[in-house]
Amino acid sequence: MALEVSRVDIWAGSIKDRPGGLAEKLTALAEAGAELEYVMARRAPHKPGTGVVFLTPVKGARQSRAAKKAGLHKTKTLFAVRAEGRDKPGLGAQISNALAARGINVRGLSASVVGKRFVMYLALDSSSDATKALRILKRMS
Repeated sequence: MALEVSRVDIWAGSIKDRPGGLAEKLTALAEAGAELEYVMARRAPHKPGTGVVFLTPVKGARQSRAAKKAGLHKTKTLFAVRAEGRDKPGLGAQISNALAARGINVRGLSASVVGKRFVMYLALDSSSDATKALRILKRMS
């Protein structure tokens, strides 16, 4: 199985839990030329009226300025790895087991399949865990 694996920076920020709250953030990035590959947004149940958005990539100075102006920041506590490749049954279990066998706890996982290809984002607790996960996934290729 050939996997394309890389570290990615995740940007995050609060959004207003109302129509257009997410659109404001995405519009600011679109106007700066961002081509986002991953966006995940949800309500923040502990803070009524707000939500949170996580996204990637934000590239270059122009997009970074736009993201910061929109209230987004590059996270310092969320370390992510992106994996892409040909999908096959049981691949998520195979990847999860490989990480677990080496003592890596996955903080979060988002994955989807389009056609015969998958894309997975793994969130990890530390930079060293992300580096280890990256090596493990590269060896699986």
